[in-house]
Amino acid sequence: MSTAATPILEIGRSTPNIPFEIHTMEWIDRNRWQQNSVPHRHNYFVIVWVKKGKGAHFIDLEKFELQNDTVYCITPGQVHLLKQDGPTEGYVISFTADFMGMEESNLDLLFNTGLFNAFSRSPVIKVDADVKDEMEDAVRRMLKEYANFFLLRSEILRGYLKIFLIYLTRQFEKTNQQPTQSRNIELIRKFLSLLEKNYAQKRMVTDYAEELVVTPNYLNEVVKKISGFPASHHIQQRIVLEAKRQAAFSNVTMKEIAYNLGFDDTAHFSKFFKNASGMSFTDFKKSLQEGSDIR
Repeated sequence: MSTAATPILEIGRSTPNIPFEIHTMEWIDRNRWQQNSVPHRHNYFVIVWVKKGKGAHFIDLEKFELQNDTVYCITPGQVHLLKQDGPTEGYVISFTADFMGMEESNLDLLFNTGLFNAFSRSPVIKVDADVKDEMEDAVRRMLKEYANFFLLRSEILRGYLKIFLIYLTRQFEKTNQQPTQSRNIELIRKFLSLLEKNYAQKRMVTDYAEELVVTPNYLNEVVKKISGFPASHHIQQRIVLEAKRQAAFSNVTMKEIAYNLGFDDTAHFSKFFKNASGMSFTDFKKSLQEGSDIR
């Protein structure tokens, strides 16, 4: 095993965004095996529905064993790698935020439901048997429409995609949220959405509390009540997550990573990384060099 970091394949960075795509996993294996054989990230949303198969899915250095009828929602920027042990049946849906349009309910499905969030409690959604047929029907209709170029094709695809996302959201909320906490959940959704956009520039709870028009203490308390950790913890972990991504999948130095994440002083970043992750940056790099399943 080489000690050099495996570079991230940046899909969509140098080419125009894909507005929408849907393929079977068999098609992906035949046509994109080279692209998907290394850790990569997209600048668009990806949904992977594994209907049947064995192997592992690595998402931001975490390993999840493949199970039948499970769905993975990959948000733009997340590093992932699907390692299959034999043939895998399922579907891969890719789309941009622009494809969903500016309608508020569509944007809520992307940014305020928790489906596409690096800190979701459950990164894997198990498809319920009672809605599996409806979800499969939506997917098959998308496949059929995608294969044609009829009038208003995008509008029909967008409609079926929205139906599919609603089914996913219902299952996600059933396992991850409590209805009695709806107001607090809305606050944490907005906080996590802001964090995803600003983690490299804003590291203080006060920065986010001001935008959300609440006090820092209140934001910390509400976020801790829902997630188990205060807002400050999520801010730290989001920064560390990106630092680990860059350390694992590129050859940049700690100084360069610190600069990329808004730290003027390398020593400050080093201390921050150790306090937030429990190990020094040097030790983390050594652990990568010792070998990993994803590399």
